Amino acid sequence: MSDTQGTGSGGASSSGAAWRNNPYSGPYAYNAQSDLALYSGVLTKRFIAFLIDLFVLSVPIVLATIFITLFGVVTLGLGWALFWLISPFSIIWALFYYGLSLGGPHAATIGMRILGIHMETLSGGRPYFLLGVMHALAYWFSVSFLTPLIVVVGFFNRRGQLLHDLVLGTVLVNTAATVPPVRSF
Repeated sequence: MSDTQGTGSGGASSSGAAWRNNPYSGPYAYNAQSDLALYSGVLTKRFIAFLIDLFVLSVPIVLATIFITLFGVVTLGLGWALFWLISPFSIIWALFYYGLSLGGPHAATIGMRILGIHMETLSGGRPYFLLGVMHALAYWFSVSFLTPLIVVVGFFNRRGQLLHDLVLGTVLVNTAATVPPVRSF
């Protein structure tokens, strides 16, 4: 039994939803036309949040570098052999940071939480650890190969999604626009 209802010329589905896991074929959690408050200013907030997150990521790495330097002085140079651990430590630290923060209960990194944005899937679901890790990896690989194009894509869609968001089916939204107002009686 097939998931496609009918195919037109070239084997393409006439219904437009040939794959079950295609995030762009089903209903979206938010409509980009009517929910403009969800996406207003997200690209600017995202850039500033990125800078804050770079600072948060660099603090343990700088502290480890200072420790190894001082340890090398105390051990008359033998401790400096530990400098090779800085590179793998930085990669593992960044992946755990993004995986735990984006896949956590707030669905946002520290920088994103400060600026009031969070990540969701296109269906409105919360991201999980592996999606947070894949989001970081997709970002860093796409920046390595397509530096200007990854940012330019955000200016040409209503949700402000960057290239890796489109590939992974995620969107960043304003947290204040998704939380219902609290009434006090």
